[in-house]
Amino acid sequence: MSQALMILVGTAATLGLVHTLVGPDHYLPFIAMSKARRWTMRRTVWITVLCGVGHVASSIVLGLIGIAAGITLKRLELVESTRGEIAAWLLMAFGLLYLSWGIVRIFRDRKHTHSHLHADGTRHEHVHTHITSHTHPHDETAKSLTPWVLFVVFVFGPCEPLIPLLMYPAAAESSWGIALVAAVFAATTIATMTTIVVLSAFGLGFLSAPRLARYGHAMAGATVFLCGVAIQLGL
Repeated sequence: MSQALMILVGTAATLGLVHTLVGPDHYLPFIAMSKARRWTMRRTVWITVLCGVGHVASSIVLGLIGIAAGITLKRLELVESTRGEIAAWLLMAFGLLYLSWGIVRIFRDRKHTHSHLHADGTRHEHVHTHITSHTHPHDETAKSLTPWVLFVVFVFGPCEPLIPLLMYPAAAESSWGIALVAAVFAATTIATMTTIVVLSAFGLGFLSAPRLARYGHAMAGATVFLCGVAIQLGL
């Protein structure tokens, strides 16, 4: 391995770590959804990894196409910028829809008191909520669709540093250099995402606030929406 390629590999690892840490959209949606939907740690991990793979692979494929077709860096950066805007709008749309659904659940989860009069003249009351008393098929639909919606959003989300800073310099080295740099960047990005999500989910697992539980879905939707807003504003 040449010294130039060693530098590129080190840069790939550094950028994979830094660009993930400074981009809350890489992990906050998973942390919020994991808590709201009560995902197991195993489910949280595989959803995070799946979305991370989609996130990185889309930029790698675009970069390889650009290198093979001789597309200029400026045009590829324009495509990446457009993909970023699409991802931001998708994240905002999903967050807003999920927030609205969460608000509906808050009102459905209000406690109701019912009074019953028995034949002997005694009366008793019991309290229940609609959520705990009835099952709703659309709740299960939301549960099954949420990971795939996140996956689609992350496929559109570009890895901005990958093409201009890694793949084009690597192209001057060799096909082996391109593969190595891309693999290091991907592994670092996905590992960083997963580590942050797991540690945060583990920490939140110790927090039990029954009074706030009914607001979990709404807060998760708001978090995802704000992540989309942050991307759109370039924060």
